[in-house]
Amino acid sequence: MKFAGDIPLSQELPSDSPKKMALAKAHAAASRAAMVAGSLALPPGPLGWLTILPEMLLIWKIQSQMVADIAAIYGKSPHLNQEHMLYCLFRHSAAQAVRDLVARVGDRMLIQGASLKLIESIAHKIGVQVSEQIIGKGMTRFLPVVGAIGVGAYAYYDSRQVATTAIALFEQEKILDPEDEG
Repeated sequence: MKFAGDIPLSQELPSDSPKKMALAKAHAAASRAAMVAGSLALPPGPLGWLTILPEMLLIWKIQSQMVADIAAIYGKSPHLNQEHMLYCLFRHSAAQAVRDLVARVGDRMLIQGASLKLIESIAHKIGVQVSEQIIGKGMTRFLPVVGAIGVGAYAYYDSRQVATTAIALFEQEKILDPEDEG
């Protein structure tokens, strides 16, 4: 959970056309994720199983950097926190796990601060999702070329979903913090 919720630094600057820049950043990161995932899915059989965890960690690292870069492009880096990162990374794949982080306030979303207990609960739910993904990815290791193409395509799709979530979050006029509402 610490790795997935870590906030990397971004070298990006706020943009006058943030959506265009964010989409370009998303495409580049998704392409990089697809190449990493596809390459690591090539070793066949049991050897391929050894690449699953490194693949997932590298994909999360690419996606976390992408989220940080999109936040910077929208000028929202100072507001980016662990809850935002977890929301962006897992909203589409583990929606039930991160739903407790989000509250709607009018047309805006409030990403709530999370207690240690809530973060542990989210980590457990995400862990179940990740375990299911590992089992699915493990099966692709027995069909190396077909599996590599499928894993790469999924990594691209998954990364684009993370980018879509980040763009929607950071396009908001203001990212709400719990302190802003109180």
